[in-house]
Amino acid sequence: MTLASTTHPAPTTPADFVTAWTTWHDALESARREPHSFLALTGIHFLTDAPQRFADAPGSWTTGENGPVVELADGESLVVDRDEVTGRHVFGVIPERVRLRAGFGDAVVELSKRGGQDLLRPLHPENPLRTGYQGTPAFAPDPRWVVEGAFVPWAEPRELRIDAAVDGIVHTHSSPGVVAFAIDGQELSLIVFDAGGPTGSLFTVFTDATSGITTYPASRTLHGIQLGPDGRVVLDFTRVSNLQCAYTPFAPCPLAPPENRLPVAIEAGEQIPHGELRG
Repeated sequence: MTLASTTHPAPTTPADFVTAWTTWHDALESARREPHSFLALTGIHFLTDAPQRFADAPGSWTTGENGPVVELADGESLVVDRDEVTGRHVFGVIPERVRLRAGFGDAVVELSKRGGQDLLRPLHPENPLRTGYQGTPAFAPDPRWVVEGAFVPWAEPRELRIDAAVDGIVHTHSSPGVVAFAIDGQELSLIVFDAGGPTGSLFTVFTDATSGITTYPASRTLHGIQLGPDGRVVLDFTRVSNLQCAYTPFAPCPLAPPENRLPVAIEAGEQIPHGELRG
C-alpha cells in the first residue's frame, strides 16, 4: 500500500527533515510578524442592527440582511478594494469564514462571519502584542512523530458544532470521518474536518497530555492532512501549530471537541508562546 501524500515532500535524510521543518516554522513566525497579522488585533466587535461606534475603527457600524454597513462621518474614510469610500458603504453578505478588509491610515478593519455572526476586528500595526512578540518555541522535530493512520469515514459526512475560544460563538464544520492511529501501542483517533480550498485537505483540532503544561491548553491544530487513495493517512505531528487564540483574546478559534482530547503526550509541534501574550 502507498502512503498518503502530505502537503510537504517526504525528506530523504534526517537533515532534510529538519531543514524542511525549519522552513515551515520560520514561515509561520514570519507571518505572525507581518504588520496586519492577527497579533495586530485590538478588539472583536459583534455587529447588530443597532448602530455602534468603536474606539479602534472609524464609522458607525450595523449589520442586517444585506450584511455589514458603515456610516462614515465627515473626515472619515476607508479604502475598500483600493477605492476610498466616504459616507455610507454596504459591504454585502459575508459567507462564513470569509474575511474582507478595508484600510484606514496604517490600520485595517477586518469583517468576517463566525458562527453566523458578523464581526468587526481592527488591526493596528503598533499594537504592543505585535511589536513585543517574542516568538513561539517548539519541540525539536523528530521523525518518530510522523505517524501513519487510516481514514474511517462516517456513513454520511457530519456537520459538527464546535465551541469557540470567544464566548457567544459556536462554529459548524463539516467532518467526513476520523483518522485512526496508534502511539506506543495505544489505539487513538481524531475527528477531522474539511479545510476547504482547492487542495481538498483536512485539518483537526485536539488536546493531549502536554496541553496546559508545555503547550497551549485550549486547543492545538494540524492542517494539511491528505487522504491517500487507499485511505492511508500521514499525521505529521511535528507540524502541529498554535491557533490564533493562543496569542490573542480576539480570535474565535475552534476548540477541540471532547472526542479529540488525547490521553497521550504529543511532544511535537509548537509550544506555549513566549511572553504573556493574551493579557
